[in-house]
Amino acid sequence: MTKTSILITGCSSGIGRYCAEQLHQAGYQVIASCRKLEDVSELKALGLHCIQLDVTDKHSVHAALEQTMQITGGKLDVLFNNAGYGQGGAIEDLPTDALRAQFETNLFGLHELTRAVIPLMLKQGHGKIVQDSSVLGLVAMKYRGAYVASKFALEGYTDALRLELMDTNITVSLIEPGPIVSQFRANSFKAVQQNIDVEGSRHRDSYQKTLARLGSEKSSTPFTLGPEAVLKQLQKILDSKQPKPRYYVTKATYIFGYLRRILSSSMLDKIVSKGN
Repeated sequence: MTKTSILITGCSSGIGRYCAEQLHQAGYQVIASCRKLEDVSELKALGLHCIQLDVTDKHSVHAALEQTMQITGGKLDVLFNNAGYGQGGAIEDLPTDALRAQFETNLFGLHELTRAVIPLMLKQGHGKIVQDSSVLGLVAMKYRGAYVASKFALEGYTDALRLELMDTNITVSLIEPGPIVSQFRANSFKAVQQNIDVEGSRHRDSYQKTLARLGSEKSSTPFTLGPEAVLKQLQKILDSKQPKPRYYVTKATYIFGYLRRILSSSMLDKIVSKGN
């Protein structure tokens, strides 16, 4: 029996790594990708197919896809676009280059890879594209404007792509996690420190609280789950002949997804403005 092949981006840690390891153990032909060579070597040592892929580098994207085709014998059943990070900071404090970098990773790199994969899936007559979005692709929160913008864009991008592929055997789904145990908070912490003038901002006090939270080893965010919660929804997509457009993960996503539908914008603003 031919193994189902799946290319997963962003496998250095967190959701990507967990899903890659677990699906490999379950018998899938997993091609994990990482931006750093040392992470590639680490996953290879665990017995996984792992390739270097920097989604912000066009040449890296196409070279990685070519390597993937060599491993799989020219086919790809599933693409899981998981790579991403969160740039924190108030929009007024956010350098344009930092916003551009957020989109380069969370949307433009994803687009480069997705656009290259679609012709392959059309030729083979089937395929599944899975996007790792966020509850912050459904509702906005302050001090996360760059990340929110990239995920709102991903939601619209994916909806349009799904419509355009309706007459094919390629399905497109979004996984929308709330808080998940990963390196996401630590990477957000670094991004704030690197790009935001915390001391010079009128939001300094709020930043200090946020940085203290991000710097904590243990998440204080309610409803936080482990990466296995994302794998559970990914597995549903893999097992389904006709996956759903959206899969929620964590109570936070279900709650805010519901509130977005029933509340006015002003009422929803009052609720989410309490978050930091």
